[in-house]
Amino acid sequence: MEERMLVDLLVFAGLMSVLGVVAKVTLAIVHRVKGAPAADTRTLDDIAARVARIEQLAESTAIEVERIGEGQRFTTKLLGERSDARP
Repeated sequence: MEERMLVDLLVFAGLMSVLGVVAKVTLAIVHRVKGAPAADTRTLDDIAARVARIEQLAESTAIEVERIGEGQRFTTKLLGERSDARP
């Protein structure tokens, strides 16, 4: 008798899980069909401003990396000349 009760309980839990997933998917579809409010232009302006700041940051980083590279080349050149000058 206990085995039959366990099987019934597992079947019930499985069916409830499937029902929950179906309900969630159905609600998501209904919400999507209803349509979310159109994107606010203020939000688009905020995104455009953030992208512009990110572009500026990327350009500044590229310039700084180039400066570091130039400094490294200069230091390497000086160390190379210094070692050549010693007997």
